[in-house]
Amino acid sequence: MTKDIEFGLDVGIYGKLATPHEVLKLALLAEEEGFDSVWLADHVVFPSVVATKYPYSLDGNFPVPLTDPLLEPIATMGVLVGATKHVKIGTAVLVIPYRNPILLARMLATLDVFSNGRIILGAGAGWMAEEFTALGTFDFTKRGIVTDEYLEIFKAICKGGEISYEGETYQFDPIYSHPPSVQRPHPPILVGGTSNPALRRVSKLADGWLSLGLSPKKLSERLDMLKHFCQIEGRDFNTIRLVHKLFINIGAALEAKDGGREPGTGSIKDVIDDFKCILDLGYQGFIIRYRGEDQVEQQRQISLFATKIAPHLR
Repeated sequence: MTKDIEFGLDVGIYGKLATPHEVLKLALLAEEEGFDSVWLADHVVFPSVVATKYPYSLDGNFPVPLTDPLLEPIATMGVLVGATKHVKIGTAVLVIPYRNPILLARMLATLDVFSNGRIILGAGAGWMAEEFTALGTFDFTKRGIVTDEYLEIFKAICKGGEISYEGETYQFDPIYSHPPSVQRPHPPILVGGTSNPALRRVSKLADGWLSLGLSPKKLSERLDMLKHFCQIEGRDFNTIRLVHKLFINIGAALEAKDGGREPGTGSIKDVIDDFKCILDLGYQGFIIRYRGEDQVEQQRQISLFATKIAPHLR
């Protein structure tokens, strides 16, 4: 696989194929096929009744049955750290308010130590109000400020040494954090989300933006807004790494949320053109996932991408 840009594979921690055997097999396939990274989404539990609309589907429904298997991502990352040798391991994205910020930061710093610096934190504020309630998190309506403060705590914990924190949603007296993360000053942070608050968070707190669910035209509009926020924050836009997540379906087109063909689906030429359009916007990385339910077809799709599409994205 070409190394001019980085490619990641979402190993699918929810859905029919979210079994330990399949997730491990995908992570090892990613190393075999030359992917740079593997990625895990984040849910902890699926409430029996979910009224909140899923923001990335045509009908607002979650893309898989809520009775399907679901693996907790931090625990899964620990397994993948031991099972792999080269690929980076990231979250796309971890819902930051779900977990105690000190515990989360120490777990991720520990994983970075065990993996010799292969952890990437993809971070988001979350969307499923019912899951927030089930987990007893901070007020769902305050999830933006919670995410900002927990990311600040993550950075401090990974830096190591004696630290304390005084925020609106979390405070603690001086504590010691040893060992620090291998990556300095902390593992890379990619903030997910497409709203203005998410883009402002990228400009203030992140190393990069992890986008999802937008056409190239809408991506371009959001990038203009991100540049605006960078100007406000005095941040050089060119220091921000741009990574886009696409759900692939090579060989058959699917309908997009806003009409037309969903990017990443259709003929090989269609899919290559989709990726090139996004590359032309300045992106440096992609995360792909096949969201079907057949394990043989899943592996075929991934191999097709690695051999027939990625080499054309130079």
